[in-house]
Amino acid sequence: MSAHTPEACEELFAQYLNTGNVDGLLALYEPQASHVRSDGRVAHGKDAIRLVRDEFVAMQPTLHVRMKKTVQAGDDLAVLYDDWTLTAKGSDAKPIEMNGKGRHVIRRQRDGTWMFVVTGVTNAGF
Repeated sequence: MSAHTPEACEELFAQYLNTGNVDGLLALYEPQASHVRSDGRVAHGKDAIRLVRDEFVAMQPTLHVRMKKTVQAGDDLAVLYDDWTLTAKGSDAKPIEMNGKGRHVIRRQRDGTWMFVVTGVTNAGF
């Protein structure tokens, strides 16, 4: 499923992550997209982003995203601001909780759908 509004990128992201659908997650990114992790490391391109997303899916997460604001620049560029919480299983199988903020640059594609160009999260704690 494709995102037909800027906000749908967030909705679909949460849906795909919560169901373990890594291919669905990657379909939301442009081929040369980048993801800035909470520790500052950057994953460039879909292959690198897949590795990051595989890590999260392995934790069997439940992600809740609350959209704060969408700022659109023209007809084809937007920045999404969100707050998020995530519960998952740690590497020791113990439950963990994370929360933070997301900032995401998305672009309207020629077919009218929206895709992530640059995504980034801050993590307020475990």
